[in-house]
Amino acid sequence: MNTVDQFSFAGRKALIRVDFNVPLDASFNITDDSRIAAAIPTLKKVLTDGGSLIVMSHLGRPKNGPEEKFSLIHVKQRLSELLGGVAVHFAPDCIGTEAAGMAAALKPGEVLLLENLRFYKEEEKGDLEFSRKLAALGDFYINDAFGTAHRAHASTAVMAQFFPGKKCFGYVMAAEIANAKKVLEQPSRPFTAIVGGAKVSDKILIVENLLNIADNILIGGGMAYTFFKAQGGEIGNSLCETERLETCREILARAADKNVRILLPQDSICADAFSNEANIQNAPSNAVPDGWMGLDIGAEASAEYRKVIMESKTVLWNGPMGVFEMSHFAQGTKTVAEAVADATDAGSFTLIGGGDSAAAIHKFGLADRVSYVSTGGGALLEYFEGKVLPGIAAVLEEQQAG
Repeated sequence: MNTVDQFSFAGRKALIRVDFNVPLDASFNITDDSRIAAAIPTLKKVLTDGGSLIVMSHLGRPKNGPEEKFSLIHVKQRLSELLGGVAVHFAPDCIGTEAAGMAAALKPGEVLLLENLRFYKEEEKGDLEFSRKLAALGDFYINDAFGTAHRAHASTAVMAQFFPGKKCFGYVMAAEIANAKKVLEQPSRPFTAIVGGAKVSDKILIVENLLNIADNILIGGGMAYTFFKAQGGEIGNSLCETERLETCREILARAADKNVRILLPQDSICADAFSNEANIQNAPSNAVPDGWMGLDIGAEASAEYRKVIMESKTVLWNGPMGVFEMSHFAQGTKTVAEAVADATDAGSFTLIGGGDSAAAIHKFGLADRVSYVSTGGGALLEYFEGKVLPGIAAVLEEQQAG
């Protein structure tokens, strides 16, 4: 797998696809710059070699062309700061005469940040002509945007074809692939996967794939109640996908056949409304009272999950245990986060699967105590489902063919 380490960028203009889809507050201030920070080592490699950078990204989900709240101009200053004060030029478009002129004028050591790629619908459509226009801005292609690797968009996959022999992965992408492979292909055992979130339908494929790899699968979040309902439990007003009851029964049966332990939370923190101000009680997860809903795993479940995590040598965590955004329903997710950190301290390899899990590990201040925090929620999920990610395949095809 070719990375930026295999190339010298002296005199080259590198087009790099990054994931600068960062959260902004009402005043357009960045509230979490971790995705920008993650890309800095790759950017510095090109600049240190004596190359110049043309940086591409999307931000948010603009619907109909340019919108100020989705402009990458809000990222420009922070990018410059994280690069140690390197001046960052900004192109008010990602294609067109002005962008082409600014790219052509770039000198070694300079950085040009293009405007939001998704201001053009052609980006998400994977349009070939749009890809060609982007490709014409530089002479080397680097994909370092794992968070969008599962999308066959113009900048993430299609434009790679215009750079035969001149394309590679950045450090973020390489690390994401290496860490995911470490879990998928050579996990130290016992291997425990923690799978949470609201819906079974969102996690069916990853759970089915994990049945072939994991020793233990700990289920949390709203999806647990569909499993309990499938077993004949009473779940009150808890979230339930009735059309997935048979799927849950099949998963449990297959796990038993494969000798994989699936653990469901014994007890739940229940509320009489979906609110942090609701009345709360603890109840067995398969006997939630009428009019109540489970919004977090309870103390017994938290203790059991912690014990299993601490006995594991490899841990994958994808999805929260409850509605951790609300303080009264955050304890289960916090307990799991602390257990994963403690297991890491004890020598286990731990991978946090992006999305809500990454948000939780950062919220509880534990990101520096786990082995790796993925930057890509949906991309990592699809990778663990066994799918081919277009953003990876587009760079790898030629390397494998060679």
